[in-house]
Amino acid sequence: MTTTSTTAAPGAPPNADHPDSPVSPADRAAHGTRRRAFLAILGRDLWVTFRHEPASFLAQALLQPFFFLFIFGRVLPEIGAAQGDYGELLLPGIMALTAITVSLQNVALPLVIDFSFTKEIEDRLLAPLPVWAVAVEKMIHAALRGVVATVLLLPLAALILPTGLGFGEAQPLALAAVILGGAFAGAALGLVMGTVVPPNRINIMFAIVLTPLLFTGATFYPWASLDSLQWFQILTLLNPLTYVSEGARAALGAGEHLATWAIPVGIVGSIVVFGAIGLLGFRRRAVD
Repeated sequence: MTTTSTTAAPGAPPNADHPDSPVSPADRAAHGTRRRAFLAILGRDLWVTFRHEPASFLAQALLQPFFFLFIFGRVLPEIGAAQGDYGELLLPGIMALTAITVSLQNVALPLVIDFSFTKEIEDRLLAPLPVWAVAVEKMIHAALRGVVATVLLLPLAALILPTGLGFGEAQPLALAAVILGGAFAGAALGLVMGTVVPPNRINIMFAIVLTPLLFTGATFYPWASLDSLQWFQILTLLNPLTYVSEGARAALGAGEHLATWAIPVGIVGSIVVFGAIGLLGFRRRAVD
């Protein structure tokens, strides 16, 4: 008698119709439902941003970097208080600052409102999604806003800075990766603030967090120039903005920068650490 073996070949996809299959049709249907729900919520948030709130988004995203570039990159060089090419050194830091702060604010503030006043978060938690996916959607939405704001900054910089953009050795793919990573790092930090800080303390916390973030993040100076202030140079390594600023300088070829291997380590490490803390905080607030 000939016996036919039913054992699947190594590497073959599982048979979904088999009762012992790890992926059943019901599982696939549930995955599809979660995916559609996730994309629907993300699409709605993006639609509201770019269709119904474009003016407020542009004001929030571009007003501060516009004045940083205008004052430090145009006015100071014009009056001789800074070197004429300082704008080329400044632009990568302002791009990094925009990516991080826009993403941070667009996670932290809505979360504080959702958890304390509008309770809109309860509607989102009713969607067929795990709790962590609701938090990840908010991070992705905020990170996309940060990336868009940073891209919109480039034509402004071309008009404001005396030398224009002027980066002949730029690496566009590396720059895109750095800005995207910085936006997610900012969103992860915003998730921590939005879930850990009490609603009545969020304004104070922004002042406490954003000011040191701005001035210790190698925004206005390259990290390598701090050799004479070694204690401050080491302190700046605790700031995720430092790695994004230095990564943008490296990608744009704007002078000296942090070691190339340290840049992705710092960015990814910030996303992992702040993301894990933020997801735990979100789950605690959502379950409570």
